[in-house]
Amino acid sequence: MGREEALLRFEDVTFEYGYTKKILEEANFAVRRGMKVAIMGQNGAGKSTILSLITGEHKPESGAVHIPARLTIATAKQVIPRDQMDLTVREFFEKCFSEKVYDIDPRIDGILEIVHLPVPHDRTIKSFSGGQQARLLLASALIQDPDLLLLDEPTNNLDAAGIAHLTEFLINYQKTVIVISHDADFLNAFTQGVLYLDLHTHKVEQYHGNYNTVLRDIATRIDAENRKNAQLAKEIQANKDKANFFAQKGGKMRVVAKKMRTKVEEMEEEKVDVRKEDKTIRPFIIPAQAELTGQILNISSYKVIKNHKPKVHKAKVVLKKNQHLLLKGPNGIGKSTLLESLAHGTAEGVELQPGIKIGYYRQDFSTLDFNQSVFDSLMSAMKLRDEEKMRATAAGFLITSDIIHTKIGALSEGQKGLVAFARLVLERPGLLILDEPTNHINFRHILLIAQALDKYEGAMILVSHVPEFVQQIRIDETLDLGK
Repeated sequence: MGREEALLRFEDVTFEYGYTKKILEEANFAVRRGMKVAIMGQNGAGKSTILSLITGEHKPESGAVHIPARLTIATAKQVIPRDQMDLTVREFFEKCFSEKVYDIDPRIDGILEIVHLPVPHDRTIKSFSGGQQARLLLASALIQDPDLLLLDEPTNNLDAAGIAHLTEFLINYQKTVIVISHDADFLNAFTQGVLYLDLHTHKVEQYHGNYNTVLRDIATRIDAENRKNAQLAKEIQANKDKANFFAQKGGKMRVVAKKMRTKVEEMEEEKVDVRKEDKTIRPFIIPAQAELTGQILNISSYKVIKNHKPKVHKAKVVLKKNQHLLLKGPNGIGKSTLLESLAHGTAEGVELQPGIKIGYYRQDFSTLDFNQSVFDSLMSAMKLRDEEKMRATAAGFLITSDIIHTKIGALSEGQKGLVAFARLVLERPGLLILDEPTNHINFRHILLIAQALDKYEGAMILVSHVPEFVQQIRIDETLDLGK
């Protein structure tokens, strides 16, 4: 690739967090103008860090990130800054530009259409649900029409129609896009290349083709590397045996033996470091609270938000042991608010059996204490503290000794999700409340999470916008807030 073609180039970039967490080691790659590229790699490998090195939020320890001087870059952040919560929608979008934009209203309408959120421009940001705020963040990057668009998990809070709108936008986008996502179908629709960040070598490998092609290429390469290593191992053993045999003969034969040992050393060096491919979490079950009987939860009424006004609806939903409820409805209608009030026992029109232990998975991980270490968080989830059991559970969720003493706030979003699941296993809840449990989770883990929820024997309430995930879980009842 000619250097003049590259819009962005990483040259021998090394970056680490503190002294312990290496992310990149002399990484080299280039992205051509107009390319649409996905960044792949395991949870915690440092995919989001690559984006922050491009924006200049982080600086490399050594090496250089080459970007043309007047290149415009826009990125959709994960959360809206607190000091912007009182802004109106119009003011929020005006802040995206350094100069006044005179035709801002039609532009806002066009971009809100893409993220499937048609709302009045004078509404304040804080009045939106978490999922709607995430859409506004995505829209704030798209409206800038930058030379380089950086997207981190953009489909997390979009429903099927929203994902379809965004996909069409990206297919037609004439400029350069770099995206991190675990949604294979979404990536296949528009990507032309993949940057693969290897968790073990801290290098970035560049592949051409869409997501499926790349997965196939990686599998083929691993297969070839394994075969080459097996052949070398055989030859190395044969040479060692011969070297030992000649060495025992003494005299001139010792020289032959020495040459053979040198050859063995050369062959050892030729062995390829086979990629330790993305590991998957172990299959797991979430044990239910002991001796559950009778009615665990009774919903006789619930509140929804329609046209920005709360409205109460009657309902007749009873959950007993081993019953799973799916909560549906469009973004902003009040699903997360209902789950939150259920989890905190403040929901009106809801009766909860006294003494029921609630396990609550929130999509923003705010049930986790970000200042706590992973070790303390997992220990505190257990009724009877048992370090051996905790470590065994943690290992099943790829929470290894090198991250167990890390503060939760320093983990990647995907790792926070795995800590949240490990906590649920250790908590043994009687009522499981899950709000978008696949957000930020590596696609390789999702089937195993679905299997665990399908087998859960307590009462469960689930919100998820991923139909393929929901299809794999036994649902006994559905409550649609939109009806």
